[in-house]
Amino acid sequence: MIIKKHVHIIACGGTIAGRADTAAELIGYTAGAISIEDLLSSVPQVQEAARTTGEQFSNIDSSNMTEALWLKLAARTEALSRCDDVDGIVITHGTDTLEETAYFLNLMVHTDKPVILTGAMRPATAISPDGPLNLLEAVRLAACAEAGRYGVLVAMNGTICAARFVEKTDTTHVQAFTSRQHGIVGLIQDGVPVFYQAPQRLHTYQSVFSCTPASVLPPVWILYGHVGMAAALVDCAVAAGVQGLVLAGLGCGKNPDYVGPALERAVKRGVIIVRASRVLGGMVSTATAEEGIICADTLTPQKAKILLQAALMQTRDQAAIEAFFRAY
Repeated sequence: MIIKKHVHIIACGGTIAGRADTAAELIGYTAGAISIEDLLSSVPQVQEAARTTGEQFSNIDSSNMTEALWLKLAARTEALSRCDDVDGIVITHGTDTLEETAYFLNLMVHTDKPVILTGAMRPATAISPDGPLNLLEAVRLAACAEAGRYGVLVAMNGTICAARFVEKTDTTHVQAFTSRQHGIVGLIQDGVPVFYQAPQRLHTYQSVFSCTPASVLPPVWILYGHVGMAAALVDCAVAAGVQGLVLAGLGCGKNPDYVGPALERAVKRGVIIVRASRVLGGMVSTATAEEGIICADTLTPQKAKILLQAALMQTRDQAAIEAFFRAY
């Protein structure tokens, strides 16, 4: 007798649980309209892949995801991972902020069990929804113990991406998630996960970060670099009480020279500044770093914000925070 792995699904809403008025409507739908029970009953094959249970954590459009929900989700995921009878965890999530949630969990959840995020680009009511297959493949991946070696993973459209590197790269197309220059971790082919490479940055069971539902993430803002960028935004952020700033800079993370004095004032006020890039690929190198400013490596601005918040929960020492950006 084959004993099936137990995969528990945490449903957060999103397009995968979306409903539209007609099957041809792919844009004007309501995200988070279908319950986890209905979602599971619509894909009976998941019960063939694993013994599957589910819970409704939230049912929202992921553009409404909050840091408070992140903290609760991390705690719930951690608690489930410690259950002896849970072999893997799938989190269904809206795609707008899926990559951010995945990276937050990658830093905060300490487990070597598979934690897989998935979603959909088309609502469940569409003529050709992508959610059912994504859910099935996520369950199959979560039932594979080896997947836990790679940290939090995203399973979308047959690909397996590491939370550290995954990005949403298209607003509407089904093939929306990739890891660009870093490459995917693997594929799900004929229902079987196939792994090709492991992320080299620290994650999950290697992470020194932690949180509880009562934690408060330090306030960190992202400022976008562009022609005509207002230096006053830096002063505004400092006046609002931010502990950190992430600059989505030009090219390799540069900002106009006239913004420099405002950044210097912020550093003197104790604000930790991280320089990322608005460019869609490449590294922000320490070779071009200004004094008092940390480079984001290859992290996108939104992920650099998350890592900076995690770091600020532990320390305000710039050297220590810079080391985190080289390691995670």
